[in-house]
Amino acid sequence: MIRVLLADDEAMIRAGVRAILATDPGIEVVAEAGDGREAVGLAHRHRPDVVLLDVRMPRLDGLAAAEELRATLPGTAVVMLTTFSEDDYIARALGCGVGGFLLKSGDPRELIAGVRAVAAGGAALSPTVARRVIDTLGGERLSRAAGARSRLEPLTGREREVVALLGAGLSNQEIAGRLHVVEGTVKAHVSAVLGRLGLRNRVQLAILAHEAGLVPDDAQGPPGA
Repeated sequence: MIRVLLADDEAMIRAGVRAILATDPGIEVVAEAGDGREAVGLAHRHRPDVVLLDVRMPRLDGLAAAEELRATLPGTAVVMLTTFSEDDYIARALGCGVGGFLLKSGDPRELIAGVRAVAAGGAALSPTVARRVIDTLGGERLSRAAGARSRLEPLTGREREVVALLGAGLSNQEIAGRLHVVEGTVKAHVSAVLGRLGLRNRVQLAILAHEAGLVPDDAQGPPGA
């Protein structure tokens, strides 16, 4: 069972997200919070697998809460619930090591797939959100694409396959199944690539994969996404 803590200052949003997650018998919302400070306290009490954080909340905003949670509960994945009007927060969220971004207005199946992906060690970053993140990070897109391809050039063919599947939102286990290798081999490839490229987490690597064009626009993540 994947245990989720949901934090949003709007009760109706929480109710909607909770209802969507309740359709998956493998996901349980163990606590809800109306502000960031409450979310941090409840996370320490319940130790959920995944925390879904609204970006803008009173007392302690979602990004400050994410930074605190990543520092104090490294085993808990943090995913930001965002809208397209909150692009200015994305770069900071990437810097603190969040597990991904999910749109409040996105497909309900994407929400469930995202929660499952980060709980399994993946990145909750749909192609739609990835394109928005890339645009938000600034710079001329073609130049960024060329730079991304250049950074990935030294990777082996198998490492590029792993990066492409990671960028499509697959977990280590799912990547292993696609490539017919053991999960430990995938973990080793991901760790090696992160270290070689100087990246902090899987989300940054997923974004780089999208920038380099390794992930098709119609790429599918975990089953049901």
